[in-house]
Amino acid sequence: MAVLSGQKPERVFHYFEEICNIPHPSYHEEKISAYLVDFAKAHNLEYYQDDLYNVIMIKEASEGMENAAPIILQGHMDMVAEQDDDCTKDMMTEGLDLEIVDGFVTAKGTTLGGDDGIAVAMALAILEDEELKHPRIEVIITVSEEVGMEGAAGIDVSMLKGRNLLNLDSEEEGHFLAGCAGGCRMDVAYPFKKETLKGALVSVNVKECTGGHSGAEIDKGRANATHIANRVFAAGVEAGELCLVEFKGGTKDNAIPRAALSKVVASAEAIAAMEAEAKAIINEYAITDPAMKIEINNEGDAEVEGVNAADTRKIVELLTCMPNGVQTMSHDIEGLVETSLNLGILNLLDTELKFSCSLRSSVDSAKAALMRKVSMVGKAFGCEVSVHGEYPAWEYLRESSFRDELVKIYNDMNGEEPIVEAIHAGVECGLLASKLEGLDAVSIGPEMYDIHTPKERLSIASTERIYNFVRRVIETSM
Repeated sequence: MAVLSGQKPERVFHYFEEICNIPHPSYHEEKISAYLVDFAKAHNLEYYQDDLYNVIMIKEASEGMENAAPIILQGHMDMVAEQDDDCTKDMMTEGLDLEIVDGFVTAKGTTLGGDDGIAVAMALAILEDEELKHPRIEVIITVSEEVGMEGAAGIDVSMLKGRNLLNLDSEEEGHFLAGCAGGCRMDVAYPFKKETLKGALVSVNVKECTGGHSGAEIDKGRANATHIANRVFAAGVEAGELCLVEFKGGTKDNAIPRAALSKVVASAEAIAAMEAEAKAIINEYAITDPAMKIEINNEGDAEVEGVNAADTRKIVELLTCMPNGVQTMSHDIEGLVETSLNLGILNLLDTELKFSCSLRSSVDSAKAALMRKVSMVGKAFGCEVSVHGEYPAWEYLRESSFRDELVKIYNDMNGEEPIVEAIHAGVECGLLASKLEGLDAVSIGPEMYDIHTPKERLSIASTERIYNFVRRVIETSM
């Protein structure tokens, strides 16, 4: 029997479980895209699948609703694939192990992909419902949202007639998103020379940091494991001799790294300084990262290939000078992060150190200034710097008839008005608005917690309420 069998809304959770059984990390969406195409064919829907594997499905209006304004439902099919250190699942080839805990759906040892699999499941349940009275429904399901919104950037939406878009990629019930930050990814590469190193081989492993979404949780002050590891190295470099042998941190650009694994050849003075720094760091982050561990183990004398001392110092200085985290808070909206960046993935390769930063800002000029800063810092240290996946901010509309109607429906159903706000995390509405002139968009979603981490969980009760709300919006479209 399916794990989610009997949970309401039944068809939503039926499709969600099917989606969870199909591996669909970012850049590996071929199977889930094919599943959506098969669904469209089975339900006699007009559909489009492009070379990126984006899918658009269209269901014409039901009888009597032909003159109602079409509505666009939108979400993304890719998920962030994170897992606990002791989890052996291959998320590229295996489905998730779902379970229900205290009214929430979770996945054992891995991320759940409720962001944004639940949007896809809701859209499929809507499309198959033959009893629902509806206008023309246009469903956009994109790829690679989690790695720079590349699907939304490349999709052709010229066949769409709707200009009211309901994005289903939010995680806080009762909050209507009406604007978000723009952003990009910047890749930095530092070339170095290797040599044979002799001395004490020391592993320096940062583990079990809290992590989280680099947009939604960037203001929580949580430890970036890669920066923490580099801070330990900095203490060692200042106190004695230290050379990098291995260094790897983070797995996703838009997830705050929870772990960084490394090895160095270090003198006794450097080892002592690193151990002292590690203790101080653990104390500093006792509130935000109570489970964080910094393990420093002397593995004995060895002869290994690694980064020479001069380049090691340059790498440590580069990462120390590179900005990270919140840069400025919004002057317009209290409590909203305006500009930030997150060092997401770092790898020490054979001849170069490569790392990527995810930049976000709701102010285009501030984003440009931060991009310039990252570029200048990188180039000052002799790095190659490149920019990928740049996307625009989603500008808040002061007047929105679609948003006003959604607020009224929510108030009628719940006896209270939703909170209308802008967020720092990226949403695809800005890119789609640049392609569909006059687009009026709102983003909503059921309650989810700890997205992009193995602690991710989706509220079953909230999912039912949001799905019923989406149905009401569709039924009452004018």
